[in-house]
Amino acid sequence: QVQLVASGGGLVQPGGSLRLSCAASGSGFRIYGMGWYRQAPGKQRELVASISSGGSIDYTNSVKGRFTISRDNAKNTVYLQMNSLKPEDTAAYYCIAKLSLRPGVAATDYWGQGTQVTVSS
Repeated sequence: QVQLVASGGGLVQPGGSLRLSCAASGSGFRIYGMGWYRQAPGKQRELVASISSGGSIDYTNSVKGRFTISRDNAKNTVYLQMNSLKPEDTAAYYCIAKLSLRPGVAATDYWGQGTQVTVSS
């Protein structure tokens, strides 16, 4: 069984930085794409950043130039470095990984638990 465990959220002042991590645990699986979503109260969940197994990266426009996504394949971990944080970045952040449990099994999406990011003075 695979689990995604996210960490790194917290309370930060505007202009500050946080680094989120999300590690996949288990054995025998293969990870393809990884990414981060966020959901603010009363809003739909939105894709913040994604990174493919080949390293292709996409960001939603509102975080370009401020957030950086990266991954460590040896550790099955995806990171989200968030700089110049704004109050509108406040949300629960969720990691996602598209992975296959074993060879021959179709890849599906796995979600980590949310980690809260609050940007406030």
